[in-house]
Amino acid sequence: GMSFHGGVVGVAAAGAIFTKRRSIPIGRFADIIACSAPIGLLLGRLANFINGELYGRVTDVQWAMVFPRGGPAARHPSQLYEAALEGLLLFVVLYALSQKETIRNRPGFLTGVFLLGYSAARAFVELFRQPDAHLGVLAAGLTMGQWLSIPMLLGGLYLVFRKHGNA
Repeated sequence: GMSFHGGVVGVAAAGAIFTKRRSIPIGRFADIIACSAPIGLLLGRLANFINGELYGRVTDVQWAMVFPRGGPAARHPSQLYEAALEGLLLFVVLYALSQKETIRNRPGFLTGVFLLGYSAARAFVELFRQPDAHLGVLAAGLTMGQWLSIPMLLGGLYLVFRKHGNA
């Protein structure tokens, strides 16, 4: 949960420094990063699946799988859910939106859509994912991944609904 969310903070900080030094509009730069990130998420979640890590909760659904490190019980292949939602679906949505000139003329909007889409997908998939063993379920019955998605959701809402002129 914390790895990706921390990565977003690191990329944002590095991007802010890079764009300031190069006099590149940060909103447009962030949109390019946001539109390409789902491909990395897709590949990363497929790698998690192949490695048998970050598996889901025990279940009896027909497509449940037994993961070698997950014990004998069948589990949700939550890595594939994340690959589909955070990777494939989010990429398709961002690509379709990026083809609209009105969207391209709103720097930061695609970044906001990415943050909204990622945080919503992550919070949803966490319902099927096995919580981190050392953390478990935290306050209000939320996992660490869900808690860390809240600031991303708020940032996404800000970027999508802010007034048009603020790049």
